[in-house]
Amino acid sequence: MSYTKEIETLSSKIADLRTWGAIDAESAVRMRLQNRFNSGLDIARYTAGIMRQDMADYDADTSKYTQSLGCWHGFIGQQKLISIKKHFGDTSKRYLYLSGWMVAALRSEFGPLPDQSMHEKTSVAALIGELYNFLKQADAWELNHLFRDLDAAREAGDSAKEAEIISKIDNFKTHIVPIIADIDAGFGNAEATYLLAKKMIEAGACCIQIENQVSDEKQCGHQDGKVTVPHADFLAKINAVRYAFLELGVDDGVIVARTDSLGAGLTKQIAVTNEPGDLGDQYNAFLDGDEIGSADDIQNGDVVIKQNGKLVKPKRLASGLFQFKAGSGFDRVVLDCVTSLQNGADLLWIETEKPHVGQIAEMVNAIREQVPDAKLVYNNSPSFNWTLNFRQQVFDAWAEEGKDVSAYNRDGLMSADYDDTDLAKEADQRVRTFQADAAREAGVFHHLITLPTYHTAALSTDNLAKGYFGAEGMLAYVAGVQRREIREGIATVKHQDMAGSNIGDDHKEYFAGEAALKAGGKDNTMNQFG
Repeated sequence: MSYTKEIETLSSKIADLRTWGAIDAESAVRMRLQNRFNSGLDIARYTAGIMRQDMADYDADTSKYTQSLGCWHGFIGQQKLISIKKHFGDTSKRYLYLSGWMVAALRSEFGPLPDQSMHEKTSVAALIGELYNFLKQADAWELNHLFRDLDAAREAGDSAKEAEIISKIDNFKTHIVPIIADIDAGFGNAEATYLLAKKMIEAGACCIQIENQVSDEKQCGHQDGKVTVPHADFLAKINAVRYAFLELGVDDGVIVARTDSLGAGLTKQIAVTNEPGDLGDQYNAFLDGDEIGSADDIQNGDVVIKQNGKLVKPKRLASGLFQFKAGSGFDRVVLDCVTSLQNGADLLWIETEKPHVGQIAEMVNAIREQVPDAKLVYNNSPSFNWTLNFRQQVFDAWAEEGKDVSAYNRDGLMSADYDDTDLAKEADQRVRTFQADAAREAGVFHHLITLPTYHTAALSTDNLAKGYFGAEGMLAYVAGVQRREIREGIATVKHQDMAGSNIGDDHKEYFAGEAALKAGGKDNTMNQFG
């Protein structure tokens, strides 16, 4: 329904109710439009539809991949979406990512923690709710400016401008976008996973990412010591998430199944198997062990399994964990991915040790032999040294082509001495096109950076502290922050407005008319910014 029609409809209702005489229909419609989503479930259903359509668009055209940036506070997520709308006009194909790593490091009541699922599980759902509260406030903020512009056009008698602004209101595009939310390894058993998934969905999550590590042994995907679980355990948690979506009426909810098998050489348990070749047997076939010839080869506490028709004693560490065979990671990844997609997952996440299109494509091609439409969410992780990795990739490619690379030290390519070389420029070009290349060649539907604002906050704070507490003094803030905000049109330069001061003033006027005590008068220093 159009803005004008909404006002007409509500005006008619108000006219029928004599006690509502103080209510202005247009003001009420404005408030209604500024809050288009009444619950997290409304958001989850809306964004699930967006994500499903984006997946279909990608299947038809791999250039239509999606992207997101990780964030650890609602304000950070809000400013990302405001910037996206400012620079690109709409939010199409652009999401937010909620990183368990950043929740652990920045949101835990215990203080900074490593990415080992030690933080409060409810803090994940709380951050989803916070992010959407800030995105809804961005809607209210942008519409509030349109409403004020509309009032100014009417006051000036500019009917053409009035019509233009009403058209913008009618065609307003929300800041609400899908969030891919990290549930780690489920924070417990399948029931615990289900309960937390419900909280996340109720907060607005349309997409939940879950990994196949042991919950109480969980490690960051780019650290050592990762321990995976048998497929039956992982599939039970995928089922738990799906039931949570269906129970809450988010039938299009998306599940991302992450495998850490490429870098995980350990398992906590031997899989249950009922017959040769079943899923448990396939999992156990990767266990490293020694063939035994007789009972004399079995020591106290040893475990013996049948592997490929032979009795084998799996290698067990002092921790009680079992080892996988060296070099088996690739095949375990393919089995994990195929099994997940065939049992309820929608998308895959393969944690790799470097950003290499060829490596990703090799695994995806093997998966697609069994699941042709397999698609990935890929972590463009700050844990990778992107500069060094891509310079080494170019070095290796040039060497293979027979080019002279004697001027370069492969192990020292991170040096600033190489920054202006042809090799460095070629490497940067490959970094620039990495996402498009991986979308086209390696089945990557969604590219994300998990921890960008962790790093940008540290970098900008370092620059400000260096100047402010040094010789620059206040100029460090004025030239390095505020003046740039003004020149680059960053809305936060008017921080009172960004925090909702003008929205509150307008509400006061709706509620109390001329008696309203407003903050935005002539003495408000925000007016200095025009």
